[in-house]
Amino acid sequence: MKNEVAALGELLIDFATQHTDDKGYPTMKANPGGAPANFLAALSKYGRSTGFIGKVGDDTFGKLLIGTLESANIDTRGIVMDQECYTTLAFVTFDDQGNRSFSFARKPGADTRLRWEEVDTEMIDECRVFHFGTLSLTDEPARGATREAVAYARKAGKLVSFDPNLRLPLWKTPETAKKQILWGLGQADVVKISDEEVEFLWGCDPAQGMERLLHEFDLSLVMVTLGPKGCFIGNQNGTAMVSPPPVEPVDTTGAGDIFGGSAMSRLLSADKRPDQLTVLEMEGVARFAVAAASLSTQKLGGIPSIPEEQEVWDLIDSQSAKDSGV
Repeated sequence: MKNEVAALGELLIDFATQHTDDKGYPTMKANPGGAPANFLAALSKYGRSTGFIGKVGDDTFGKLLIGTLESANIDTRGIVMDQECYTTLAFVTFDDQGNRSFSFARKPGADTRLRWEEVDTEMIDECRVFHFGTLSLTDEPARGATREAVAYARKAGKLVSFDPNLRLPLWKTPETAKKQILWGLGQADVVKISDEEVEFLWGCDPAQGMERLLHEFDLSLVMVTLGPKGCFIGNQNGTAMVSPPPVEPVDTTGAGDIFGGSAMSRLLSADKRPDQLTVLEMEGVARFAVAAASLSTQKLGGIPSIPEEQEVWDLIDSQSAKDSGV
């Protein structure tokens, strides 16, 4: 089985708050999570073949996660089960606007124990796109495995996709996080980054961050997400901003990952190198991704919240009709 996109990284359980009692203690629901898994699930939802490379614990949650990916039509032959470490757990709480705060049970989590010799390089050989993030760069041996896998993908001429996915509680220091993110940016062709991550790296606004990424890192395509304000997208041919449709968010968990996977699905459909896309074509990519991500915030969790493709097109058509006054 050959996959168009292979992703390496964390696969974990998100415990999302559903209710909070009068003393502040949350009642939580377990959902499948991990940014690369959410990214691939969106791609699979929109008709692309995908495969996951990573490690989970040989425990109930690890087995559940593998089953979830298989149900989402994601190839799981690259997943290793660790008998010594538990599957990583993330606990997600929300403010009144649906924005998240994270705490983690990951000292260590199985995902951080992936070794290079456990990476299924055949999956990288077969793919068109190799995707990674920074959570597999927080600790050894997964950091070394990730660096080796990226080097392997680049040498094989694969399109390399990167998402910083900053989670400061998982880093020993902010300086270490910044160093690893900058390394990742230097390896990639396509980058999806948030306005908050741009601020963390350079203390500048998203538009300035876009310019730095395009000109200092020689990237083929940059997408800067702006939360409820939409996104910037650009390459050397120009840049565009796309605003989101109005939604009432319930849970923003995984929305950025779903944006990234949805955008990559449209990039693959375009069948052009990212640096060859026109501004109009980039706007189309971003419009689909923003709509999919917006719809996902209306449901709990990451993978379970990915909308059907027809829902996304219907929302785009509805918004276009409103914008044109029809």
